[in-house]
Amino acid sequence: MKGIIAAAAMTVLGTAQVSAENIEIRRNGHSPSVAGKADNFSGHAVISPLLPPNDSTRANLGQVDFAPGSRTVWHTHPAGQLLFVTAGKGWVQEEGKARQEINPGDVVWIPATVRHWHGATATSPMSHLAMTYMVDGKNVEWQEPVTEEHYR
Repeated sequence: MKGIIAAAAMTVLGTAQVSAENIEIRRNGHSPSVAGKADNFSGHAVISPLLPPNDSTRANLGQVDFAPGSRTVWHTHPAGQLLFVTAGKGWVQEEGKARQEINPGDVVWIPATVRHWHGATATSPMSHLAMTYMVDGKNVEWQEPVTEEHYR
């Protein structure tokens, strides 16, 4: 039975190695929260790491809390990003397209190498869980800030 489950998991996950040997619980507060670096965020954002990448997932997960008016700089992800909006009201924008509002319960898929930014609206905070996928040990390529004129 264990072999059948492992084979099914390999089919779903492709070549990822799956280990069903142990359940891992990362306790709340296991990794300290940090302020978003000024090179990567405009305004006040707090990043709370939740799960580091490993050989099975090749992804990491973190909670990002944006104060009103705060946002990421333009950036891309080599293997894409999933955002799960948990609170507040935010915006996400793909380069060359209209900014879109995102709200609690929304799930946003950002494909690999798509240049974008995301953050809170000008008047509301926003929180999301961000899952990014690793390629050659890297999950993001940070670029230049989103200007105030472009943001508003």
